[in-house]
Amino acid sequence: MKKLRLLYHTVKHLKSQQIVGQLKSRISKAKFEPFKAPEGQIFFKELQILRYSCMRGKNLEFLNLSKPFDGWNDTSYGMLWAYNLNYMDWLGQAGMTLTEGSRWIDRFIEGLPYNKIGLDAYPIALRGINWIKFISKHHEEIPWDTLKRWNDSLYSQYKLLERKLEYHLLGNHLLEDAFSIFIGATYFQDEKLLAKAKKLLLKELKEQVLADGAHYEQSPMYHCILLDRLLDCVNISPDEQALKDYAVKMLGHMEAIAWSDGSIPLLNDAAYGIAPTVGQIREYAKRLGLEWETIPMKECGYRKLRSPKMEAVIDVGNVAASYQPGHTHADTFNYELRIDGEPFIVDTGISTYNKTERRQYERSSQAHNTVTVGEKDSSEVWGGFRVGNRAKVIGLLERDNEVVATHNGYKPVMHTRSWKLDGDSLTISDLLSKDAEGESWIHFAPEVEILSFDRKCIKTNRGVIFIANAQGVEITDGEVSREYNRFQKAKIARMAFRGNMSYTIQ
Repeated sequence: MKKLRLLYHTVKHLKSQQIVGQLKSRISKAKFEPFKAPEGQIFFKELQILRYSCMRGKNLEFLNLSKPFDGWNDTSYGMLWAYNLNYMDWLGQAGMTLTEGSRWIDRFIEGLPYNKIGLDAYPIALRGINWIKFISKHHEEIPWDTLKRWNDSLYSQYKLLERKLEYHLLGNHLLEDAFSIFIGATYFQDEKLLAKAKKLLLKELKEQVLADGAHYEQSPMYHCILLDRLLDCVNISPDEQALKDYAVKMLGHMEAIAWSDGSIPLLNDAAYGIAPTVGQIREYAKRLGLEWETIPMKECGYRKLRSPKMEAVIDVGNVAASYQPGHTHADTFNYELRIDGEPFIVDTGISTYNKTERRQYERSSQAHNTVTVGEKDSSEVWGGFRVGNRAKVIGLLERDNEVVATHNGYKPVMHTRSWKLDGDSLTISDLLSKDAEGESWIHFAPEVEILSFDRKCIKTNRGVIFIANAQGVEITDGEVSREYNRFQKAKIARMAFRGNMSYTIQ
């Protein structure tokens, strides 16, 4: 019964389009078929952002896991690694020559009849953009017969993608499909495909870009990934004003969410070394002639508190992408804090998308800087990418450098939390209804050393925390994952309390 209840509260948020798409994706017989590509292409005009180096000597490295090439269907490091292999991002890394890149494209085409993973929609979408960028860079040097062979294969892949659009997932997957088909149709000057792609792309941008410019899955990493792709669309089709307008909105949110040093908070599913950096995106947008201003955060659910010495990003939002919460964590009222520009209290990050105990922990409330009640999660995260019942923020009050909010994720117990930044100190106060017992968690940055602690005070090398009304304080060992498959040892504070407690960071 518990599993059925969990499944019901997960499925009830899906769109009918997703359910129909799930059925179609399971019975679909769409197969790769050869097509002749239209003649004449439009190339990228501006220099794009270089990809992270993933080809290192004889090894391919994705997600910090490295090994020699062993076929396109190699899942020895998991499906996400295999997907990265089939994106072929290395075609855009620094130092990639025409000769080396040509060998890899030819190898892919030769292995296509046996490549099941590479013909999934998402890898087709990302790989297609990488091929077009590589061809754009070298098109004057590529022999005509080689270019024709590549184009025929690429166009055939796009025709398959057109029949396999990811309506069963929606969210960033369908948006990535739309970006890629728009770029592919523009490249091939296929007017019929371009009309379809443009309609889909504008529809999804309207759905997925919130009024404050944030991507609705509320991951700063995915926001940067998708913004980079949108800038690619502006690059290859600079006359599409609607795309420029969405890019400016997304740039405005990126400025709001980014730390002062240009890095991003690791909220929800987010890690370093995947998306282009904020600095790279800024420079790319400037090369495209775009101008933008910071947009205050509202619909995204995040807020920022800032003083000369402190900078905090806090989460007081609901699940915005209600029907696609795969990258959502049970992190209501979580926050990250920097002191003098250096990380002090951090999100534990993500290390894997594999359905493991670690994945479940990284999405749990306990893995975030918030309160748990009865060892429950504020939202029911499960199955790697599923969410059942979700916490709902039912009260939100904002004043200068102060935010107060209440959520019902532990109903019938209600949790109210306030953050107040006053000069060089940040005070976090928690109140549980019904005089309930709870635990407040703090995850310190790996660089933070605990010098001493007791029930009333935690002293560190970077700041001091004064605690009021805790029944007990415990410091344990934990791990932070700022990148996939990499762990850094860090300290965790667990503070038990009844009814209410507060702590002030100075």
